[in-house]
Amino acid sequence: MGIGLRHIVTLALGLAAPVAQACDTALILTIDVSNSIDVAEYRLQTDGMADALIDPEIMDELIRGQVAIMVIQWSGVGRQEVSIPWTQIRAEADVVGLSVRARTMPRAFVQSDTAIGDAVLFSLRQFADAPDCLRRVIDISGDGTPNAGTDVRAARIAAERAGVTINGIAIEGMGLAITGFFQRAVITRNGFVITALTHRDYPRAIRAKILREVSRVLG
Repeated sequence: MGIGLRHIVTLALGLAAPVAQACDTALILTIDVSNSIDVAEYRLQTDGMADALIDPEIMDELIRGQVAIMVIQWSGVGRQEVSIPWTQIRAEADVVGLSVRARTMPRAFVQSDTAIGDAVLFSLRQFADAPDCLRRVIDISGDGTPNAGTDVRAARIAAERAGVTINGIAIEGMGLAITGFFQRAVITRNGFVITALTHRDYPRAIRAKILREVSRVLG
């Protein structure tokens, strides 16, 4: 076989080989478990997340994008926990398993302050062990403004410098004060905020947010 023909065969075999699909997004979903979150509100967050993950439209996007997901619970200074480590979604079974773990994970902290800046910095450190993905996103959900810890604006700057997007779910009680704060101080310039009008509106909000983040059209 001549050198030219051998080269052609090698190219043909290379073209025929399956191409590994890259991970679209490394996504950290965070849950506020500070003192303002009661037992029922915690359950609304975990059930809302679990239901959103197995929504058929979201499930399709997670699998198509080979998305990697981590779940973190956070509250005050020094109170952040990786509740579900990095899980890359390659098949429906991966999504179902992740949903079950989200629904059944125990609450990490109770009776603690609200340190959003610390939650952001803790989340940023977790990307050191993340799969190699095209985008890196942190979701911060919360129902209050910080009363402890690192300045959240400084943490946001650190995220922007690292090329990480911060999006948010602002859980309101009366008015839109939390939404405004998230827009001014928490999300990055390329991020967005979804408003949950109450904790009971959280399941709708997290579905809309995850779909927007993982969709190749809207993300």
